[in-house]
Amino acid sequence: MNDRYVLDSTWKDTVLHKFEYKKKLAKSRHDQLFRVFDEALTEEERFLLQMLYAYMPLNDLADYNGELFLSHVRTTLEIRGLVPWGKSVPEHLFVHFVLPYRVNNENIEDSRGLLFKQLFKRVKGLGLTDAILETNYWCHERATYTGNDPRTVSPLTLMRTTLGRCGEQSTLAVAALRSLGIPARQCYTPRWAHCDSNHAWVEAWDGQSWRFLGACEPEARLDQGWFKAPAARAMLVNTRVPSNYPGPEEITLAHPWYTEINLLNQYAPSKTIKVNAVYPDGTPAAAKISFQLYNFAELSTIVTKQSDAALQVSLTTGFGNLYIHAASDTAWNSMLINPADGDEFTIYLTSEQEIDGLVQEFDMVPPLPAAESAKENVPEHEQLRNNERIQDGARIRSAYEATFMSEEETARLAEKLSLPADRVWAVISKARGNSHELALFLQEQTPLHGNWPLKLLESLNAKDLTDTFRPALNDHLSGSLPFLEQHGPEIFASYLLCPRIHYEMIVPYKQRFQQSFTQEDQAHFREEPQTLYDRIAGEYEIIEDMNYFNGSSTPIGSFELLKGDRLCLHIMLTAAARSLGIPARLHPDDRWPQYWSSGIWTDVQFAVSSGDDASSALQGPSSGYIQLIRDASASEQEAVYSNNFTLARWEEGLFKTLTLPFGKKDGFDLPIEVLKGRYRLTTGTRLQDGTAMVRLTYFHVQAGETTEVGLIFRKKDAEIPVLGTADEAMKTALFLPEIQLDQAVESYGAVVAWIEPDREPSKHLLRELRELSDEFDEWGGPIVLAAGEDKLTASFALYRDTSLPRQASFHKDRRYSGLNALTDSLDISPSLEFPAVLVLDTEDRIRYFSTGYKLGIGREVLDIARKMK
Repeated sequence: MNDRYVLDSTWKDTVLHKFEYKKKLAKSRHDQLFRVFDEALTEEERFLLQMLYAYMPLNDLADYNGELFLSHVRTTLEIRGLVPWGKSVPEHLFVHFVLPYRVNNENIEDSRGLLFKQLFKRVKGLGLTDAILETNYWCHERATYTGNDPRTVSPLTLMRTTLGRCGEQSTLAVAALRSLGIPARQCYTPRWAHCDSNHAWVEAWDGQSWRFLGACEPEARLDQGWFKAPAARAMLVNTRVPSNYPGPEEITLAHPWYTEINLLNQYAPSKTIKVNAVYPDGTPAAAKISFQLYNFAELSTIVTKQSDAALQVSLTTGFGNLYIHAASDTAWNSMLINPADGDEFTIYLTSEQEIDGLVQEFDMVPPLPAAESAKENVPEHEQLRNNERIQDGARIRSAYEATFMSEEETARLAEKLSLPADRVWAVISKARGNSHELALFLQEQTPLHGNWPLKLLESLNAKDLTDTFRPALNDHLSGSLPFLEQHGPEIFASYLLCPRIHYEMIVPYKQRFQQSFTQEDQAHFREEPQTLYDRIAGEYEIIEDMNYFNGSSTPIGSFELLKGDRLCLHIMLTAAARSLGIPARLHPDDRWPQYWSSGIWTDVQFAVSSGDDASSALQGPSSGYIQLIRDASASEQEAVYSNNFTLARWEEGLFKTLTLPFGKKDGFDLPIEVLKGRYRLTTGTRLQDGTAMVRLTYFHVQAGETTEVGLIFRKKDAEIPVLGTADEAMKTALFLPEIQLDQAVESYGAVVAWIEPDREPSKHLLRELRELSDEFDEWGGPIVLAAGEDKLTASFALYRDTSLPRQASFHKDRRYSGLNALTDSLDISPSLEFPAVLVLDTEDRIRYFSTGYKLGIGREVLDIARKMK
């Protein structure tokens, strides 16, 4: 392969053409973005900067200035000259996997040089493989896993807070590796097939090939990690490259502004299938085909592909069921397939489908677990050294966390400011490394404005408290208080004072919007809010599919660029309204902009230009109602939104899931207000092997009417197998001498789990136990959590975790005697993955067993335990 093949004249011409297009697109921010090209640039600097602009998403054109990107290019080139492997990295890897400044949807900061200064002294003198491993140890010292909202924080924010989800951990690790000139990329399985959620990890180039690693979760060697077994059941593993990337990997999606490549072959058994969409008479159809999995109780798209010149779509995928949805301009259809059944599939599209009242039932069967293979024989001294490094990393992280404001310090601050200590601690504790910044904000503003600075902080999401600073907080406080007397305190706090609208980055914007309109205009807008939306939307151009993630621009960035996707427009309009004293929000279900008028929420009605069709009109929605009718005789399952059922509305040729509160399980006896239109109710029952028993119900909602829909779940097999028996020796080993549980077990049974408290799979289990705490308390049986001493780190805090069920207790299984007894009893491999979870019934029989990563274990265990009681 020619190392410089991407820099031939044709490829360069494409970059320059796209760069010129972006210049025209961003002409309203020309000076902020493009004046850096007037500086004295080398030919290489100029081209690499042009490449960044050529493939830059719209939100980056809206939110950042050229100085940031020029600094990034110059720092990257300087680093390439300093690291020993810099000149040996092939040019195509450098421009695609070292140069990019963005990894996910994080806030962009000029961090490459800062990361390099911290890391280079630790990898200087190492080869590439050892440098990759050392970088991950450094990442582990700075962050560990926690679940949180979808907004990805920047690497610097993650380092400030030390807690992040896998997408944020892998963003940090990729940024750290690239800051050393090491090609790196974030890998995702968009959705698991065998359980809910997804996962992200990292691949890095070791000088010969791509190797994988768990971000912030070091192993002694590369190509290891707890996710290796679940990844062997994946249906797609991909990464996004910000360019027209030419390979050599399979291209899943060749988008004009980015490329998604398929990495599945490295992780799971796979094959390439072809799908043909045809009309009833057999005529081939040009169609978009979405490949979907059952996940979070919806049919979730893992990739959508447009048919090629041969009017086919191909995909390399795993050996599990896929639900495919195909749509042309005039027709559509859906069907269930299994790649094991053939190499080519045909789906027949039709425009005449009477589906209202239709009920479909089918099973979504995931790929089988991979057969256990011989693990790489890592020498014991390497394993011990890795454990020592993990322990050291946790101590370093804990020492930094000790610099966060304590509850005692917070109480003194609250007393000084005459604020409720519990409320102040609620926000300060969530701010973590940003706690001192928020304390200064309260110190400066509370004497002037009483409780309102605290109420502003309370209006934010937990993650906002970690990366929102005083300039933004001061802007939103001072920009909102003039309207305090015009509305009730609840409306004012939530829909005027609060800067959070969706998942965009919070920045100062209220004074900027206020300065953009005369006092007379502002007064007119408050009298007639619709006129504000008309004014701004009339100047805005909707351009879809040019942001990696919809709604990513800040409100002020969208206002300055006057271009972006529809969600960015809705966010910006809502921010402008709040800035001018008009309570505003996005509708919780469909994110349509609304304003508060005469005591009710009013839908915005407006027309905007969209691409070349300047006359396209967006009319305000009309509402109807869905009344879910629970048939108690049909199933014993508790209805939990996004756990076992969802509602989806037909929009633009696809059913799109409504954004009702995640985990909601009450209030469904009342009608749900929705837009009129065609809907689909999805219910699912997940079996222990990962199979989902799916039921789809189609119906129509008319404006002003209520549609009743049966909320019915397919039943599991009621028989719970007996997997083994815990004899006296095993019980003694399981429960350890200091735990007296015989009487409790005889009454309730027991749940026993061996965990790695500092690893993501065990943290998911603990989170589920917390979320189901009340229900486990109602059950009343013991929950024994055990871990070996080699799995405990300085960040372990379960001893004082009062959010777990009351009957949960933690114990050290020092020599793994309990775990060894279990593996002997069940005749399973002693090298099983954590968490290892079992349920005992009242007769000491093992009725449930799970090992390794899987979401939903908590509810499975609860269901079994209830039946055993």
